[in-house]
Amino acid sequence: MKCIFCGSLDSKVVDSRLSEDGTTIRRRRECLACGKRYTTYEKVEFAPVLVIKNTGNRQAFDSAKIKAGIMKACEKRPVPMVKIEKIVSDIEKVIHNSFAQEITSKRIGEMVMEALREVDEVAYVRFASVHREFKDINTLLSEIETLVQNKKS
Repeated sequence: MKCIFCGSLDSKVVDSRLSEDGTTIRRRRECLACGKRYTTYEKVEFAPVLVIKNTGNRQAFDSAKIKAGIMKACEKRPVPMVKIEKIVSDIEKVIHNSFAQEITSKRIGEMVMEALREVDEVAYVRFASVHREFKDINTLLSEIETLVQNKKS
């Protein structure tokens, strides 16, 4: 690692610590040439995943969009932020662990709905109504009836 003070490439690691979420390593380094200390961070670099939209367009995967959609569906519902972040994190892991370079927005939406169904039924119906583009009240009622039937069994 290049020293930020003198530019030397020789340094030693004095201390390493894992971040709270376990995705980053903080390293305290000491330059062997000038003796000054500096901090570096190591983070896993994921291969970029492209999301194929319904229109056929492709864009880079962004977990912030998933989080925003879930938060909108959970608005004024008793769903803690920790649960929302866990859903986003779990979906992100599934996507990156699949090693696929592309995923459809439809598949991402289905993963979100599966998770929301377990967490909050109202949030699930809200999200489903947008994701599945319910055209009328009958489609919405049909989805709610399916939800009620699954809950009974």
